[in-house]
Amino acid sequence: MRTKSVSALLQRADTQLASIRGIYEKSLYDKHVDDALKVDIKNLCENLRSALDYIAHDVREKHCPSAGANARFYFPILPNATTFTQKTAQWFPGLVTAAPNVYAFLESVQPFHNGYEWLGLFNRLNNENKHGDLVEQTRTETHRVTVTMQGGGSVSWNPGSVKFGPGVFIGGVPVNPSTQMPVPHPSQTVDRVIWVDFRFMGIDASALGLLSDATKGVRAIANGAYAVL
Repeated sequence: MRTKSVSALLQRADTQLASIRGIYEKSLYDKHVDDALKVDIKNLCENLRSALDYIAHDVREKHCPSAGANARFYFPILPNATTFTQKTAQWFPGLVTAAPNVYAFLESVQPFHNGYEWLGLFNRLNNENKHGDLVEQTRTETHRVTVTMQGGGSVSWNPGSVKFGPGVFIGGVPVNPSTQMPVPHPSQTVDRVIWVDFRFMGIDASALGLLSDATKGVRAIANGAYAVL
C-alpha cells in the first residue's frame, strides 16, 4: 500500500495551500496575479492528482490481478454513471465483483454526485495546467449593499444590478437617486461590502475556494478509500 506516500503528498499539499493563500491575498491587494501563484497552483494540483492515482494503483494491484501490467489507468473522475461503469471496467477489470465495497466507494465520490462537483472542476484545472499554459485567473469584484432597520429586518442588493429612480423608499427612508443609497437616518445602518476574488478563466470557480475544497476533499477520499481497501 502507498499510504505513506499519499500521506506525504497530502501534507505537502497543506503546506502549499497555506503558501498559496498568502500569495493570493497579496495578489488581490496588488490587483495582479503573481506568476509564482500560477506555478504554486500547478504544483498543488499535481500533488493532489498524484495522491489520487496512488490510490488507484493500490486498488488495481490488490483487486484486479487480470489487469494488464502496461495498460494506462487513472483514478476515475468521470462525468456520468455510464462513463464511470465503462471506464472502471477498463481500468479496474473485475473490481465490481472482487471488491464491490471499493467499487461502490469510487462510484460514490464521482463529480456527478452532490457534494463532489469540486472534483470535476479540479480535474479540468489539473488537466489544463498540465497540457497547456498555466490556467489564468481573472480578478472579480462583487458589491453588496445591506440596509438594516433598527426595529429588525434588512434589505440587501447588488448595486450593479439595481437602479433606483425617484420616489423609492427602503424601510420608510427615501433613496437618493444620485448616490443610489438611502438618505442617512438614525433608524438604519447601511453597509457596503466589496468581495474581491480571483476566478479560474473558463472554469467559473473561485481559485482559492476550489483549491481549498480540493485539498480537503482529496484527503477525505484518501481516508475513505483506505478504510475499505
